[in-house]
Amino acid sequence: MWRLNEFNLSHKSHTVVRLAVHLPQQQPIVYQDGQETQAIERAALRKTTLTSWFELNKNDPSAHNISYSDIPQYYMFDKSTTNWKKRQRGGQNVIGRLPVVSILDIERYYLRMLLLRKSGAISFDDILTVNGLRCITFQQACQEYGLLRGDQQWHDALNDAAQFQYPRQLRMLFAMICDFGEVEDVPDLWVQHQVSLCEDFVHRYSEQTGPHYTLADIEELLTSYNLSLQKLHLPTVDLPASVLERVNFDVVEEQAKPNRYTMQLNSEQRNVVEILLSAEYNNAADTPKCYFLDGPAGTGKTFVYSTLLLTIRGTGDDVIPVASAGIAATILIRGRTAHSVFKIPIDLNATSTCNLKPNTKEADM
Repeated sequence: MWRLNEFNLSHKSHTVVRLAVHLPQQQPIVYQDGQETQAIERAALRKTTLTSWFELNKNDPSAHNISYSDIPQYYMFDKSTTNWKKRQRGGQNVIGRLPVVSILDIERYYLRMLLLRKSGAISFDDILTVNGLRCITFQQACQEYGLLRGDQQWHDALNDAAQFQYPRQLRMLFAMICDFGEVEDVPDLWVQHQVSLCEDFVHRYSEQTGPHYTLADIEELLTSYNLSLQKLHLPTVDLPASVLERVNFDVVEEQAKPNRYTMQLNSEQRNVVEILLSAEYNNAADTPKCYFLDGPAGTGKTFVYSTLLLTIRGTGDDVIPVASAGIAATILIRGRTAHSVFKIPIDLNATSTCNLKPNTKEADM
């Protein structure tokens, strides 16, 4: 119907021009195997959007007040001649975009910071020159311009990355900043960007417990830099990062429940729970692993099962309660029938087998 009415299938409001950010003589080169020399020779004769911008500023005084990121609004880059040419119309719908640079690529990172703020540059040396003094590095130039005072640069980096990166990537960036960035106030950096850092875990769990999982993930990332939440004066959590990939329930919420259940156990129930937990976590070969719990109706068998389930899940381990019938499964916390878990066929014969697939969570358990 949409096609029959000749409605537009797509719409483009703006043109995005990708601008090069590279160090002197380090522009990217595309080549085929065996043609490296020819590719280098061609690259030496062609200008990038950045080096062409330098040439534009040398020859066109009207471009001096336009920053590198805004230049596509007023000039068009001709790929055949690799020159910027003045636009006649349409510049209001053009956006210049500088690619995000990792803070591990230190000089390019600070060069990008300067390109976002400095206009009219005619060379890399011009960018490095501050108040008549030529700096040795782009980082030093940023310091001379006062761009590195406080933690604003790291706030800007996280804000920029939050526009297009997933929360997991943001947490990786946060960990790198904590190690390489010489951040003055890491707790404030966490507080200011907590919403974007926690977005996936909040969606998966809740606003109350999402930050716990986020901090656990950050703790895992920080270990590769010999850092920890405690060293950075961030809130610590008692939650192993390994649970982030394994469980499909909220461990933080489960941790708060076992104590409430345990306090309501009578002496016999408590003894049963202790025996079963000991059997679960005792790896000795002679430890019995199979138990049968029996008792009249109303003696608290289901309550014992619930206490066991919550206690085990509170440690980050997953457990699947299985019952033979659907009604019995419904009274267990996230209980399932044996037919569902083990894929037992409904119609059995002499050659029937369970259709449990290998390498699944159920098979691993």
